[in-house]
Amino acid sequence: MELPPLAGRTVAVPETRELEVFASLLERRGAAVVRCPLVAIRDAPDPQPVLAFARTLAAGAFDDLILSTGEGLRRILGCLELHEPSLRDGFLAALAAVRKITRGPKPARALRELGLKPDLAATVPTTAGIIATLSAEALRGRRVAVQLYGTEPNRPLIDFLQSAGAQVSTVAPYVYADAADDQAVRGLLKRLRAGEVDAIAFTSTPQVERLFAVAPAPEVAAALAQTLVAAVGPVVATTLKKHGIEARLMPAEAFFLKPLTAALEEALRTPR
Repeated sequence: MELPPLAGRTVAVPETRELEVFASLLERRGAAVVRCPLVAIRDAPDPQPVLAFARTLAAGAFDDLILSTGEGLRRILGCLELHEPSLRDGFLAALAAVRKITRGPKPARALRELGLKPDLAATVPTTAGIIATLSAEALRGRRVAVQLYGTEPNRPLIDFLQSAGAQVSTVAPYVYADAADDQAVRGLLKRLRAGEVDAIAFTSTPQVERLFAVAPAPEVAAALAQTLVAAVGPVVATTLKKHGIEARLMPAEAFFLKPLTAALEEALRTPR
């Protein structure tokens, strides 16, 4: 009987929201998965700015809405359901009418869950991709809402929009927090240093930042040098590079979990 392609391989997964989805993709291929969620995603601690944003959108005050993540749209809707459910219908009607610009496949998927679709999709699922897509658009005088990635202010995008003459508003519907405790993260680093993990697959920039926040940079770099470092896409790869780490594996085009799993399978399937 032929062994699964990742039999005998161990992959560390620092994902949080889709941890079990990612883990099951790898386990079905025979991998042993080390689950160590490095960050947690939580609602914005103060719902009032999110509700104010939703009211403004529902009032038809925006021409464009840039969705950076699917999580962001879902958190806005969750905030409405919890604090102001009567606003949901007006918000959804305005969402259907506004020009929707998506950064990648996840916000597009969140729109499809509501029976909607993007009007513009970034050429590459990055801030630079959004800027490139909008560079050909007339933005002067347009009222542009931007859903932020966590609480990161995304100055490159905001500066681009403002320099193009747009009126910009932002909303941060969720925040990142530590998930695994520091001791668990140090345990992961110990296993990496010992060569017990064949690959670690990063799926967001906060995961990288958390790892480097727990231990000194040389210690983290030494641990990562003992394994195959994979990134879900160019944004994560750039964050790793900022810390002096080269992502040796990344999907060629589509930057989400299934292509990342396929890339890991291809890289690790050769027997030791």
